[in-house]
Amino acid sequence: MSETRQAEPHRDEPHHDQLRGDCANCFGLCCVALPFAKSSDFAVNKSSGDPCRNLQDDFRCGIHTRLRDSGFRGCTVYDCFGAGQKVSQVTFGGVSWREAPDSARQMYEVFPVMRQLHELLRYLTEARALAATRSLHRDLDRALARVTELTDGSAAELERLDVGPVRAEINPLLLKSSALVRAAAGGKPKSRRGADLIGARLRGAKLRGADLRGALLIAADLSGADLSLADLIGADLRDADLSGADLTGALFLTQPQLNSARGDAATRLPEGFERPAHWTR
Repeated sequence: MSETRQAEPHRDEPHHDQLRGDCANCFGLCCVALPFAKSSDFAVNKSSGDPCRNLQDDFRCGIHTRLRDSGFRGCTVYDCFGAGQKVSQVTFGGVSWREAPDSARQMYEVFPVMRQLHELLRYLTEARALAATRSLHRDLDRALARVTELTDGSAAELERLDVGPVRAEINPLLLKSSALVRAAAGGKPKSRRGADLIGARLRGAKLRGADLRGALLIAADLSGADLSLADLIGADLRDADLSGADLTGALFLTQPQLNSARGDAATRLPEGFERPAHWTR
């Protein structure tokens, strides 16, 4: 990340690549297990358990490079955080739902559970890598070990798992991590947690270190805004204008959030993020 997010090596952290979707080692689970409705995000209706019409025999997407132009924008703003390959290669031992149809239903049930756990691992790993959270590193280590252990459970254990209590257990730790990092912004950080800012005019807004957790920023004008060190966990950035905005050091930002927004070459991103291709159009 940026200079405010320097990682420290830690042998118990999940490797960053394990928390990114790897379609080459997945059985196309997001293309089968998840339902979607015909809308501006999807060109057709699809029920859970029905393979998407674009899924190929090798479990790859046949229109991956032109999803937006083909009416499947919703696919471009989704990330399983590595849950797909974990379920495919570890939980089910590399045996696909095509090879073992009797396992399909359970695989589809386990996948969303694993996805939630991997999302938690993604946030915990980021928090653990922050120098500002040094006082919480021991607690973060324990939380990482706890969630990692859950991801290694059997298919039956994962199918029964209620992730809600796990989230409730982890959230206070993420809040403490956020507060420690955002304190570096100076002054009294703005709190717009869960705020309805749909279509808000926030051009050039000074939101450095702001708490924007869960904020609805759909179609908001954030062009030129200072979002450095802002907590963006769960913020809805669909169609938000991030042209020229500064997102360096933004906390708990994900690639799908960026993919759902609009931006340009002047948008400043944290290290490790890709500038969405549609921003340059």
